[in-house]
Amino acid sequence: MKVTLKLTRVGMTMEEATITRWCVQPGEQFANDDVLYEIETEKVVQEVTAPAAGTMLEILVAEGAEVTVGDNVCVIDAVPP
Repeated sequence: MKVTLKLTRVGMTMEEATITRWCVQPGEQFANDDVLYEIETEKVVQEVTAPAAGTMLEILVAEGAEVTVGDNVCVIDAVPP
């Protein structure tokens, strides 16, 4: 199932973050809870994990880019549980 993932708020006051590193590239498979990418917000780097197993289809935001909560960041093909 094709799913577009959005940047979600990881702190109560978080409004934006910088994508610092993509850990999974297009075409690569990942398991549930694998780290997909890292973000930096308020001087802290945090890992963002996969909501389900699947395959990375497309990265929509380049490393180093700043994104706002709710922005689309990538598209995955999620495996139904």
